[in-house]
Amino acid sequence: MIQLEQLTWKVSGRTILENVTVAIPANTYAVLMGSTGCGKTTLLEILCGLRKPTSGRVLLDGVDVTDLEPRERGVGYVPQDLALFPGLRVREQIGFAPKLRGMAPEELKLRVNRLAEQFGIAPLLDRLPDMLSGGEKQRVALARALAAQPKLLLLDEPLSALDESMRAEAVSLLQRLQSEHALTVLHVTHSSSEAAALGTLHLRMVAGRLEMESQG
Repeated sequence: MIQLEQLTWKVSGRTILENVTVAIPANTYAVLMGSTGCGKTTLLEILCGLRKPTSGRVLLDGVDVTDLEPRERGVGYVPQDLALFPGLRVREQIGFAPKLRGMAPEELKLRVNRLAEQFGIAPLLDRLPDMLSGGEKQRVALARALAAQPKLLLLDEPLSALDESMRAEAVSLLQRLQSEHALTVLHVTHSSSEAAALGTLHLRMVAGRLEMESQG
């Protein structure tokens, strides 16, 4: 469960987020829409610990994580540019977080191989990012985000680089992942069709405030 309490973020005298208060139940696929520059990405960065709010609290499953480091939050994050490490092969990308946390080599290998199979990228494990297509990079980024077995997955425009022929497949993949991994997902998108296909909870950012649109 995600709980935001009176969350505010200001920079250079400008208020980007103002008193954002919302509760997103566990195992919910929430979609967040809003105009460019309204604070959607900032909200995700605060949730995963890359930014600290000016005021307010972030609670995940009832635990106040406002002051915790990103690695301590149990959050998977896929930024809009995917942020793959240019010098690491796909198997190293996927295994990055578990290895950092000291996972034993054999267990790490099993987890990487299992995720690679699940995402259909097993034949790509020895490739570098510049040898991958847009759709392949997206799958690698999602596999990397899930490798640490997070309870919360944050997605910032994850399908924006895909053409229409690939989007339907990607939507099905995200639906399956959310169900199989019992994830709480917060997915930022500009696409109303994407939001309709995926979201059970619909949110909109307007002038730094969060509005709940519908739940279906």
